[in-house]
Amino acid sequence: MNILSLFVIIPLIMMAVIFCINGENKKLIRSVMTIGGVALLAVSVITTIEYFKEHGADPTAAFYLQEQFMWYERFNIRYAVGIDGVSVAMLLLSSIIVLTGAIISYAIENKAKEYYLWFLMLSVGVYGFFISIDLFTMFIFYEVALIPMYLLIGLWGSGKKEYSAMKLTLMLMGGSAFLMMGIFGIYFNSVPEGCDPTFKLDEIAAHVTMLRQNSSDVDTSLIDWEYIFFPLTFIGFGVLGAMFPFHTWSPDGHASAPTAVSMLHAGVLMKLGGYGCFRVAMYLMPDAANDLAWIFIILTGISVVYGAFSACVQTDLKYINAYSSVSHCGLVLFALLMMNKTAMTGAILQMVSHGLMTALFFALIGIIYGKTHTRDIREMGGLMKIIPVLSVCYVIAGLASLGLPGLSGFVAEMTIFVGAFQNADTFHRVFVIFGCTSIVITAVYILRVVGKMLFGPIQNEHHKDITDANLYEKIAVFTLIAAIAAVGIRPLELSDMIKDGVNVISTILAK
Repeated sequence: MNILSLFVIIPLIMMAVIFCINGENKKLIRSVMTIGGVALLAVSVITTIEYFKEHGADPTAAFYLQEQFMWYERFNIRYAVGIDGVSVAMLLLSSIIVLTGAIISYAIENKAKEYYLWFLMLSVGVYGFFISIDLFTMFIFYEVALIPMYLLIGLWGSGKKEYSAMKLTLMLMGGSAFLMMGIFGIYFNSVPEGCDPTFKLDEIAAHVTMLRQNSSDVDTSLIDWEYIFFPLTFIGFGVLGAMFPFHTWSPDGHASAPTAVSMLHAGVLMKLGGYGCFRVAMYLMPDAANDLAWIFIILTGISVVYGAFSACVQTDLKYINAYSSVSHCGLVLFALLMMNKTAMTGAILQMVSHGLMTALFFALIGIIYGKTHTRDIREMGGLMKIIPVLSVCYVIAGLASLGLPGLSGFVAEMTIFVGAFQNADTFHRVFVIFGCTSIVITAVYILRVVGKMLFGPIQNEHHKDITDANLYEKIAVFTLIAAIAAVGIRPLELSDMIKDGVNVISTILAK
């Protein structure tokens, strides 16, 4: 059995074990979740080692550790898995956040068994999506990742949870409809004469290359289908990536979700959008990507700045971080659309960096809310004197978000803007400068929140009695901080690995 399939099998085994446990035995359920999370992280580390071995033996391959078997022969649908450097980075990110999210979820008391089952179902979808190299299989895992969100928010959320869950589900399912049209459009139209239709990514890419090399095909079928289905596919994934104006589900969904679900949602699930735009839309429809990128550069540029400005005027900690996520995820798509190797590498680094940072933010917000029973920064103040460990961790998360050197945010954003500015035309450079303003705006809302919430006089006398982080909260938070620092201090190992995956697609886009 291929090691990649373990990313799906382990959560399924965990679900089966938890299903058989008495729901009142929360300690055993939490132990299963922790052991399974550690196992998934170990598998992701082993996968990284195996990737480097295979890449060293054959640096030109599109995907490594491949495994496939036929699901439905009539339409050539296969369970096909494989990885490149980008996939490995996403698997490492997912494993860290699933483990820390499981630990943070120790605070869940209401129907903990059912909560963890849906949490694991969400994890199955996320892992399956990142290892899939068959479009149909990828879409199935994509839907598996979306469906549990409705119940996790609707049953275990807070505030306007039913409204937020329904809004999120309807908007993401709307994006799925666009995505389905795009996938089947690719399947039926990317077929040179004498070839069979296929859903496998590298085979489709080879077919598209054949069509591009034939001038008559380029003049007729290629341009026709690419220009129709690229926007559908990019928008379909862009909805999950919170691209303007399809972002409105994100702040409400984040604000109402339970802490660990917010961590997984913002840290990993939203990355499916950027990964899908990169892996599917741009890889398989390069001509349309080059010609239509300007439209989406405008939309993503608005996302970057609008999200940052919106975060400035919020008073709810979760809404601040939610709009910050709109800005940072917009930066991912913005960088991908710059179409050069450096900017695209920065986009994937940003996916990893933002995933870790936003998971840390939501973990801290959830812990602080559990102690103070408020997320309104106007009702907070002086928390540094009361809960110093959590306060210092929040400052570290804020410094990473605003791009302090030595932390992951600086590495990702510098790579993005340096790469984006390599485009010498006026249009691209104007939008790069426009996007750079988000750095200043981010500093404004981060420093505002830190100053208002952590320093100054204590606003609520009842807060004097709260306690600092307990052991399991410290383990989860310190793990995320260590990962953020590791990326910031030693970025080249991760950057070089990502660059290996980016090279294949950037070369196709440059032709």
